Amino acid sequence: MATKEPLEFGESAEGDPEDDIKMTIWEHLGELRKRVVRAAITLFAGALVCWNFREHLLVWIGEPYRVAWKVRFPDTPMELQTLAPIDAFVNYMQLALTGGVVLAAPVIFYQLWAFISPGLYSKEKRYIIPFVLFSTGLFAAGIAFCYYAFFPSFFAYSFSLLGPVGGVGGLVLTSRPTMEFFLDFATRMLLAFGFIFELPLFISFLALAGIVTPMQLVRFSRWAIIASFVIGAFITPGPEMSSQFIVASALVALYFFSVGLSFLVAKRRDPSDDSSTTT
Repeated sequence: MATKEPLEFGESAEGDPEDDIKMTIWEHLGELRKRVVRAAITLFAGALVCWNFREHLLVWIGEPYRVAWKVRFPDTPMELQTLAPIDAFVNYMQLALTGGVVLAAPVIFYQLWAFISPGLYSKEKRYIIPFVLFSTGLFAAGIAFCYYAFFPSFFAYSFSLLGPVGGVGGLVLTSRPTMEFFLDFATRMLLAFGFIFELPLFISFLALAGIVTPMQLVRFSRWAIIASFVIGAFITPGPEMSSQFIVASALVALYFFSVGLSFLVAKRRDPSDDSSTTT
């Protein structure tokens, strides 16, 4: 029985090296710099576009806050304060940069794939289009989940804590947020959920690289469920259970979706692994 030598990382399934060019650490850093510069240019171009729609974006991102406010305080107008003359400009710039990240997401994910692709097999390089589309879709899904599911429950509970304390004539809790603090919270949470929803892609890549196996992920699932509810309790306020359950359920669903994808990726690797032995 004759066996073939195992493929080295970066060698094609046919036995020919993929991009058989040895690069020094400085050349790798130069390649990384090129990818980062291209992603940054796209990001700033997207931010410039978003700057022209800054007021529309502010209205959009503040809508869940406004709706929750009007339910709790129907007779009090909602406002966002600025404390310095430059605040509005700085805060609008922050909002435009966040929008730039969202618009540039496909290019950012493409540059990431282009940086790591020289070390992949030729068949794995064909995943570049699905990778970009899938990662962008997950990122958008995370932002949508934060906006339509997390924000309403979070703001509703937060505002439920406001109002008279200790009965009539007692202490009154109110809220007069600044534009800066509101946008800091809202933009960070939107981007955080966007990147959290990249979990299936990250786990799929680990399975594709052979770092983890689907069965290892299945065995770890009980701990993943516990971790999801711990994270859900950590990032949602107080004893209010609905927002905690929403976040935890989303994390659990993402994990098991990742497990399913890992089975698909692992099965696609198996034929080439098995063909390494011939008679």
